Amino acid sequence: DYTIMSKRLLTTLVDQNLVSGWDDPRMPTLSGLRRRGYTPGAIRDFCSRIGVTKNEQQIESSVLDNCVREDLENNAPRAFAVIDPLKIVIENYPKDQVEQFEALNHPNFPNMGSRQVPFSRELYIDRQDFLEDPPKKFFRLAPGKEVRLRYAYLITCTSVIRDSDGEISELRCSYDPESRGGNAPDGRKVKGTLHWVSIQHAVDAEVRQYDHLFQHADPTAVHGEDLLNLVNPDSKTVIKNSKVEPGLIDAVTGASYQFERVGYFCVDPESTSSHLVFNRTIELRDSRGKKVLHEKT
Repeated sequence: DYTIMSKRLLTTLVDQNLVSGWDDPRMPTLSGLRRRGYTPGAIRDFCSRIGVTKNEQQIESSVLDNCVREDLENNAPRAFAVIDPLKIVIENYPKDQVEQFEALNHPNFPNMGSRQVPFSRELYIDRQDFLEDPPKKFFRLAPGKEVRLRYAYLITCTSVIRDSDGEISELRCSYDPESRGGNAPDGRKVKGTLHWVSIQHAVDAEVRQYDHLFQHADPTAVHGEDLLNLVNPDSKTVIKNSKVEPGLIDAVTGASYQFERVGYFCVDPESTSSHLVFNRTIELRDSRGKKVLHEKT
């Protein structure tokens, strides 16, 4: 659903520059699916699930989404990426100190190995992981609240810095030096766990997020409406100031990753070591009308 299979209509989309080409990640073509990060295994699984019929049928996109999620859950290595960065400064951490933390490439498959992630006094976290006046069940960062930085330390937000427009530009925090690895030495429970990237070592990245190409589940069934008027204007969102961990600088075209707590992404053919470009393949779960980030993480 939310797409068309008519070659004539798809050609119109290409000719009128409503998509970037036949391999646009929103297109229902094999080249488009490949560029978006849909794996051969996921496509084979999808074909097996829906079967073969001579009758025309409409398949919910969630079926294909589930196939690719299951495939990437088992096969995509993990990485840290901050889509909408917010700076934090850990004031009681030594200014010139850099530590390396071992991070698993996959929590369920030790044979996929691990990587070293650098940690320093100044970090980026995702902006949506902080609320100045949070609701009761918000388990992420807030003033006076303690959270876990994955693989690293427990930190507490001590103050909020605003720019001249009144927007939050920076958080000041303190850390517990005895909590290395993210465990509280006194056994206290800390529910929230955040991903992060060291500012000193962060690599700039462009992130392209995709949604349904059309606003209607069955575009061809909408009578009296120009099909092109049903194209979703928000089907592609480009975020140019994202930050990723330094290990991704040599990521090869087509490689897939799970950006922890965010979703599954693949390296776009336009990506270079000096300008990384990642396409969002799929979110971690079906989040229409819901938050992508789990409240308890």
